[in-house]
Amino acid sequence: MSWRERLVDIRPLRSGGPFRDLWIGSSLASIGQQIAIVAVLLQVWDLTHSPLWTGAIGLATGVPMLVLGLVGGSLADAVDRRSLVRATTLGQALTAAGLVAQAAAGNRSVVLLLALVAVQSGCAALGAPARRTFPVRLLPADQVAAGLALQNIAFQASMLLGPALAGVVLARWHYPAAYTIELLAGLASLAAVVRLPPMPASRADGKPRRGPVRGGWRISLRRPTLWGSFAVDLAATVLAMPVALFPLVNELRFAGDPRTLGLFLSAIALGGLGAGLFSGTVTRLRRSGLVQLVAATVWGLALAGFGMAGPIWLALLCLAVAGAADTVSVVTRGTLVQLETPDHYRGRVSSVEHVIGIAGPELGNFRGGVLASVMPAPVALLVGGLTASIAVVSVGLVNRSLRDYRVPTRREVVDLNT
Repeated sequence: MSWRERLVDIRPLRSGGPFRDLWIGSSLASIGQQIAIVAVLLQVWDLTHSPLWTGAIGLATGVPMLVLGLVGGSLADAVDRRSLVRATTLGQALTAAGLVAQAAAGNRSVVLLLALVAVQSGCAALGAPARRTFPVRLLPADQVAAGLALQNIAFQASMLLGPALAGVVLARWHYPAAYTIELLAGLASLAAVVRLPPMPASRADGKPRRGPVRGGWRISLRRPTLWGSFAVDLAATVLAMPVALFPLVNELRFAGDPRTLGLFLSAIALGGLGAGLFSGTVTRLRRSGLVQLVAATVWGLALAGFGMAGPIWLALLCLAVAGAADTVSVVTRGTLVQLETPDHYRGRVSSVEHVIGIAGPELGNFRGGVLASVMPAPVALLVGGLTASIAVVSVGLVNRSLRDYRVPTRREVVDLNT
């Protein structure tokens, strides 16, 4: 493999006009959303000066995501997916306009602010499963992994750039400007979605489908590659998610310096971004299941290393490795899920992936907090990381279908809808 092939594979941007437009619009929207996240956090704090209310932002965001994400998966398999994402993206833009209006009017009601956040989160959740199916509809099978890698790069970059831009914007122009940027970015994303080709829901038998929400779970459990991939993700996040322990580790080892705490988060994002920039190394590999297993194992081991690391440089290096491994795992899992799932089930299975992607890290952070209450935080990180790696290896040992899964070539892709 040449050095150029090891870099990020940009074939999807060269060969697919619709995908390129979607990627640009989604990238801008992601940056706008990161700016708005910081703005909401600061506005809630300014209104209440209460950590209880800032914690309520998580409920306002997470509950609609979990509840409506499954509904969105069912809708994605029943209606034209482009139309669904058009409507939900428009809803996000309208709520962004509402955030601009309340900020400009000097709103003093935290309930109104959180209500707008909840509506926006609900719109995003309804459209998320359908959005996840776009790359496999717009790209050849051998470029799906590269398309997902490009999307992940954009997300990691927004995680780095968005908060920094938010600080500048809020310091100079305050809340209305921050929410206006989110609105404009959302409109750019809407313009990209409007230009997509129609994506009617596929029918396995030509008859209207009235699939229940549980259909996504049913097919996921019936296909070893799918339940194995989801089990790997749950093992990695539930057993080893470290973010809740960052403040305590920072206090114990680095004198509670807030700059160090920020570096913890930045290290993970930088590792993920670096892996994305060199993602050609893995997106051209056909053994997606095996790659996910290895990446998730490395994630757990890197976090165990972070728990035991003494010098700050070693701690940050371990987190960067964990971030890189997470990016590889996310990209390969997404490739496997989209290519292994029949198209008439993709919306519902994507909603399962979406819910697992939200619930796993949250449960993992809660588990980490409980564990750290009965043992030192570094030991909790070590135990969690090693346990996660052992669990991932165990899934690989019992699930041969996941270990042996290969991304189909163009010649091998005869009918993904059966």
